[in-house]
Amino acid sequence: MNATATPQPAVQVKTEHAKNQRKLVGRVVSNKMQKTVVVQVERRVKHAVFGKIITRSSKFHAHVASGSFQEGDLVEIAECRPISKTKAWTVTRLVEKSKVV
Repeated sequence: MNATATPQPAVQVKTEHAKNQRKLVGRVVSNKMQKTVVVQVERRVKHAVFGKIITRSSKFHAHVASGSFQEGDLVEIAECRPISKTKAWTVTRLVEKSKVV
């Protein structure tokens, strides 16, 4: 038997969230719910047949701990565990405040 066994390295515990977490940027289109905002994310894609650039949009329900976001704000949302039936995103930061006319 070997008296000087090499110690096994300690298992590293991840302290940060998942590195491959999806993040999207979109506009708040509704803030009428409690602790929830609806964010519309637009993306530009090329049409398969015609080659024209078209805009596709999707709406996501995102969780907000504080109701500090107004309609028209540009926010970043990140994917998280499902919070409710339709809500699996959280607002991570405010990119741009909406301009009041």
